[in-house]
Amino acid sequence: MKTALRALVMQALDALRAAGTLPADLATPDFVIERPKNRAQGDFSTNVAMLLSKPARSNPRAIAEALVAALPASDALASVEIAGPGFINFRIADGAWRGAIAEVFTQGDAYGRNAGGEGRMAGVEYVSANPTGPLHVGHGRAAVIGDCIGRVLAANGWDVTREYYYNDAGAQIDNLAISVQARAQGRGPDDAGWPEDGYRGAYIQDVAAAYLRGDSVEVDGHVVTGKKDADDLDAIRQFAVAYLRREQNLDLEAYGVGFDVYFLESSLYTDGKVEETVRELVAHGHTYEDGGALWLRSTDFGDDKDRVMRKSDGSYTYFVPDVAYHMSKWQRGYVRAITELGADHHGSLARVRAGLQALDQGIPQGWPEYVLHQMVTVMRGGEEVKLSKRAGSYVTLRDLVDEAGRDATRWFLVARKPDSQLTFDIDLARSQSLDNPVYYVQVSHARMCGLVRQLEERGLSFDREDGLAQPLDLDDATTLALVADVLRYPDVVEAAGRDLEPHQVASYLLELAQSFQSYYNDHQVLVDDAATRNGRLALALATRQVLANGLGLLGIDAPEVM
Repeated sequence: MKTALRALVMQALDALRAAGTLPADLATPDFVIERPKNRAQGDFSTNVAMLLSKPARSNPRAIAEALVAALPASDALASVEIAGPGFINFRIADGAWRGAIAEVFTQGDAYGRNAGGEGRMAGVEYVSANPTGPLHVGHGRAAVIGDCIGRVLAANGWDVTREYYYNDAGAQIDNLAISVQARAQGRGPDDAGWPEDGYRGAYIQDVAAAYLRGDSVEVDGHVVTGKKDADDLDAIRQFAVAYLRREQNLDLEAYGVGFDVYFLESSLYTDGKVEETVRELVAHGHTYEDGGALWLRSTDFGDDKDRVMRKSDGSYTYFVPDVAYHMSKWQRGYVRAITELGADHHGSLARVRAGLQALDQGIPQGWPEYVLHQMVTVMRGGEEVKLSKRAGSYVTLRDLVDEAGRDATRWFLVARKPDSQLTFDIDLARSQSLDNPVYYVQVSHARMCGLVRQLEERGLSFDREDGLAQPLDLDDATTLALVADVLRYPDVVEAAGRDLEPHQVASYLLELAQSFQSYYNDHQVLVDDAATRNGRLALALATRQVLANGLGLLGIDAPEVM
């Protein structure tokens, strides 16, 4: 509907330019077609005349009057009015509303999908946890936000690649290896000689036991077998990383999250990409040496201070492989590269972007894009849950999925804007009450499926074509609200992809379910009169389709029975 109205406005602008009413070279402003907060003002409104006033050196109301007069005739419009200093308000004809509802059935599962990405490549990186222990709740939030960003981008026409960057090199992996070795040698976290920075969770004992048994672990087509030698630190390191990578993959699979690419940090070293990146930065004149270290002059590219690239001992700081990694994304053709991270990574963003700009490869400023999420507080019985026996120091994703279920966990972790603090109430997530938003949305979908079952049980018929031909009672508040909410779904999908905010889909689905409930309370659907029944059931089933499509974008089931 908004697209059709925008096209009409554009045609009117072209006509006014051709007639000389507006300057021929007057650029089209970035105007909006939106729903007025007060529906009494119309179904849609545009600010185009207001934006044209200054460049056209004319009164906005006069421009609005000219635009309204120049609008092409359209069966979709019942009326067009000018309000205030120059807002243009549109009222949609009943037949256009009915035609739009018919499109929901015509497009089915594809309804709401847009072509904005035009098949261009987008890479979404998320989770990217060190393979040093079980995934925690923060990783769970990253996983569902990243997964849903990928889904909404794909729904907007982007060719999406989902990527996991494994930090499988560095001090934390060394700490993992010596922790597993200590367990394999019979020492515990409370014993003398336990590594100072060693991992203390019970899972370390599980890894050590598997290694000593000689278990085999398969990850990404590679098999690693425990050597049973507690003194072979390299063998322990390889086995521990493989074991925990497999564990993390299984947790994410149970959570409904998958990836197309698993990228190993270690490959950047073995393939020479880190050294190549450093050479390029030096060659472009953006580095200098001081105190025996090699520095990047990152302040030239907006960073708050210059950054060490290579320390005096010859080792690289962690942001150098990050630059090399993101350079690989550019080389792989990602028009948009989105990285989902915890808010504690905020400090690294400027230096990575600075490093990419310093490579002088034509990478746009602000590339890659970052989505940062805040911490999650888990509550049960009114008290904060802080510990997991298996992890030793945090609540694991597996704990949460086991207690609350996959659908509720995904909903609660994606339903708030990423940069907001989030409290996960396990009791609410488990409850089968209308206070639980995911339960409310799912039970609404199931109720609509139940209408079809009741229809058959009562020996009644449903003629969809007749239902779509029935006039909509747009003077009825709950009918108009439901129709309008059903038809704004494509706009929600577009906005969620543009803004990288999948929580907009969750908020919309709850509003749609509430809108349907209000309609359902006011209108009996399975009435004896066939025409009335067909019309109301057509609207209910269109709502069901949109709920199912939206839940699919969140990776959540749309149950037929609850």
